[in-house]
This record gives sequence, structure tokens and C-alpha cells, in this order.
Amino acid sequence: MPRTAGGIRLGLLVRVAACPLVGTLVGACDLQPKPDAKGIFDYIYYEPSPLKAAEMADNPYDANDRYRGTLLLANASFAGEPVYIALFERRIVDEDPSVRSAGARGLANHGEPRHVVMLVRALSDPDALVRREAARGLQRLHGDEAVMPLIQALKPASESDRDVRIAAATALGQYPRVEVMDALIAALEEDRQLAVNDAALGSLRTLTGQDFGISRTAWVQWRQAATDPFEGRRPYIYPIFKRGKYVYEYFPWVPDPPNEVAGPPVGLPRDLREPAKPENLPVPAVEPAPGPTPDRAQPQEPPRP
Repeated sequence: MPRTAGGIRLGLLVRVAACPLVGTLVGACDLQPKPDAKGIFDYIYYEPSPLKAAEMADNPYDANDRYRGTLLLANASFAGEPVYIALFERRIVDEDPSVRSAGARGLANHGEPRHVVMLVRALSDPDALVRREAARGLQRLHGDEAVMPLIQALKPASESDRDVRIAAATALGQYPRVEVMDALIAALEEDRQLAVNDAALGSLRTLTGQDFGISRTAWVQWRQAATDPFEGRRPYIYPIFKRGKYVYEYFPWVPDPPNEVAGPPVGLPRDLREPAKPENLPVPAVEPAPGPTPDRAQPQEPPRP
């Protein structure tokens, strides 16, 4: 249901009023003041109109304006129209890295399979933030031309940013190909970041229907014995942003959290949108190797709660 301008303004007022009361108790307050804030009303932020955002995104003199305007449109539900797609295509090759990252997000959220090649180019951008957005975008757009670049982005020797490797590992879960599975299995041992191992394991579960943990040995044993390693493949659904409500968001007229709706990547073939054999998913044939895998007795990251 569309929100009225008055309702949004009232919601923002409630949000501002609620933060000093409950934010310090529950960690719910995420409002940030403007640099020149002088009073409570300076905490209120009104998003520009779509027309104003488009003008900002095309500002040739101010990269910050281009970034803010492009990002606002990238996250807008209506920005799948050709005029906005053309803007994202220009911004992903902008001279400013923050603007390029916003352009990559725009194509990720609203693009088509033909934009995979642009995200693949961005995957080798000098700026890590651009590469992260490109890798996350390739979770939402499907194209075989992304496979080898994603495999390369998964390797610590060629990609230094952990978040890029995590996003690449997740994106590879939509490609039931032997070289993809082998790269994901290799990442379980080659990458010293447990978060990357976990992302690679998640994609292996999706691709095979099996779960041998982060034991590369167990995966290799099963891989060698499997006649069809993708027999138990599960549908790939790209990860989304989702969170519960903060306390102030339970007040009337306060906007809901900006949660996304999960789905299959754009361009994913129809035969990959369903499980390979939904009526008979296989049971793991090889037990995981007991104890820690080699060189993994001491985890490199604290365990997640």
C-alpha cells in the first residue's frame, strides 16, 4: 500500500523521538545526524524524488551526487525501466569508484542477462567495493560467461578481498559444472578464511545435495565415486537482505525494514529452477573424515554464535 507523504513524515518523527528513549537500551537507533545538525529535526532525512535522484545521478561535476542518486535509484523498485538501465550502464564505468559500485548494484537489482558481461568486467576493478558489488550482482544474473571469472575471484592468490571471495563462492552455486564443483572443493582448504569456506560449502550443498562439512578429503572421495555429482542438485536462490524490525518500526506509519524478496537469478534456465530429483534426494555415501582436516586445528576466525 503506498505511503502518503504525511504518513512518512510522521513516521520519521516517531522514529526520531523513539531513538533517544529506547535506542540506547536495545541498540535500535541507527539515525545519523547531518554534519551541521543543530537540533532534533536535523536528524530527519527526506529522500529525494525520483526526478531529483536522476538529476543527481547524472551530475557531471559532483561524484558524491552521482553516487547518492545512482544508489537511490538502484534500490528503488521502479528502476527497471530502460531510462534507468541506461543510467546504470553509464555509471558502472564512471571515473569514480563509489559511483561504479552503485552502478553495479543497479544492474544487479534491475539488469538482464546481457549485463553479465559488464559485471564480469567490474569483477576485475581496482577498487574492492566495486568488485564486491559485481560479485553480488552475479548472484542475481545468470550467464555462462561469468563462470571462469567467478572461479578466478574465488582464489586467494588472485583476489585479496575476503568479501569478494565470499560473494563469488555463493554465486557459483547456480552453475552445476564440474570445474565449478572442483573449485569450490579446493576453496575449502586453500582459503584460510572460514567465512569463505562456509560460502563454498553452501554452494556445494546446493549443487550436489550432499554435506561433508569443510573436509576437502571427504568431498574428493565422494566426487571420485559419484556417477552423477549433480543428481541431488537443489534450486539456487540468491541471498537477500533481510532483518527484523527495530523497536521504533513497530510504531504506526513508520516504514517497514527494506527487506528483499528472494528468487532465482535472472536468466537462469528453466531446468535449473527445480531440484534435479525432488522425489529422491541422495544420502551421503561417504562419512566425513574424523577430526580436524590438515592445517585446520586452529581456526583463523572466531566461531560464529
